[in-house]
Amino acid sequence: MSGLSELKLGFIPLTDCAPLAVAQALGFFEEEGLAVELVREVSWATIRDKVAVGALDGAHMLAPMALAADGEVLAPLALNQNGSAVTLSTALAATVGAAGEGLAQAFAARRASGQGPLTFAVVFPQSMHNYLLRDWLAKSGVDLDNDVRIVVIPPPRMVEQMRAGAVDGFCVGAPWNAVAEAEGLGRILVTASQLWAGGPDKVLGVRSELALHRPDELRACLRAVIRGAAWADDPANREDLIAILAHPDRVDAPPAAIVRALEHEIVFHRDGAGLPRRDHGLWMASRMVRLGQLEPGADLEALVDRVYQPELYRAVALTLDLVPA
Repeated sequence: MSGLSELKLGFIPLTDCAPLAVAQALGFFEEEGLAVELVREVSWATIRDKVAVGALDGAHMLAPMALAADGEVLAPLALNQNGSAVTLSTALAATVGAAGEGLAQAFAARRASGQGPLTFAVVFPQSMHNYLLRDWLAKSGVDLDNDVRIVVIPPPRMVEQMRAGAVDGFCVGAPWNAVAEAEGLGRILVTASQLWAGGPDKVLGVRSELALHRPDELRACLRAVIRGAAWADDPANREDLIAILAHPDRVDAPPAAIVRALEHEIVFHRDGAGLPRRDHGLWMASRMVRLGQLEPGADLEALVDRVYQPELYRAVALTLDLVPA
């Protein structure tokens, strides 16, 4: 027995698992009195189900997924801002401009030829990827009801599905867009930061029981992960961070693919990135109602207040002297 409090946390192999991966690799969890097992999962559905039944105490989680749990899961920490992108297959990308000009015409031409709708993939129904992709397609003039079929594919399988010709495009988190581009399978057309600079993405989702019955351990966990996020944001640590993420037990992707989002897109801690913001939660909840993922009459403000915990984040960050600007 180590004498440390044990926690089991899940993650999906994505660049934005960095705060968790760093906290474990550099011993931040142990320094906070925790023995944390990081469990690599295959899909967001698996994360949702394992947290729900208590097989995981918490996880690297899609922010809207935490809201969908309606108070069974709390979000006391945002893990990152931005980091996702829309990638088109090379064949489709060749028919449109660099910023997507002519996208609606390409979709319409396919429909007119009788080939049926194009297929785009997102990582989960309750995800920023789904909402941003739909908004972008609609603003580009695409008929969401007739021109496109949106399917769900786990992030690590996006590239293989594009390679197989099963999808014409996808919206996924780093590094899988860069992997597809590096392999010549697709072209990154638009990034999440272009669609919403500083927009929300993942959170640390924890079971509400952890906050209720083990509050000291939750605070210790938050301290370690916030430390990991701040470390991951420091350019001086870039090469070490890439090595941590490229490890086969973590993201297991080529370093060149990992570095792209770290240099240009993703933010873990600076500029208040770690604060779970109420306005972000309300925006996502409104999209969930629009897509039938929440009841039309749901009290969205009450839901967000049950799930998001900015006061807890601030209290913990103060103990680290790492309060974001």
